[in-house]
Amino acid sequence: MLVISRSFQIPDSEIELTYVRSSGPGGQNVNKVNSKCQLRWNAQESASVPFLLRERLLMYLKSRLTRSGDLIVMDDSYRDQPRNREACFVKFKSLLLEAIHIPKQRKDTQPTRSSERRRANSKRKQSEKKSLRGRVGQS
Repeated sequence: MLVISRSFQIPDSEIELTYVRSSGPGGQNVNKVNSKCQLRWNAQESASVPFLLRERLLMYLKSRLTRSGDLIVMDDSYRDQPRNREACFVKFKSLLLEAIHIPKQRKDTQPTRSSERRRANSKRKQSEKKSLRGRVGQS
């Protein structure tokens, strides 16, 4: 069971792991060992996603989903399967956490009196500076 948040866990049965030949580090071994980890999870048909999060998740991940609704995460940064598998799960979890995060709504506030005063003073100074750039009058 992969725990994403208190209300969102994904059972291992929904996650499919495969290993393929890696293009990453490995030296001569890279042509013989399947060390690249590929994690596949169907976001559209997953029963573990709460209803309220499903739409948010699908909207956030829509550019990363396949036509069938699978999210594919790959990692080949290490030379062995276990570390690549761990890296895949870390990427997967951070993607889902980012997708389900609801940003805090900003409350409109009034500017303070002192900030209005500072703004007016800076505008006045700028105006004086620019008015001095004109032609010098003949007296």
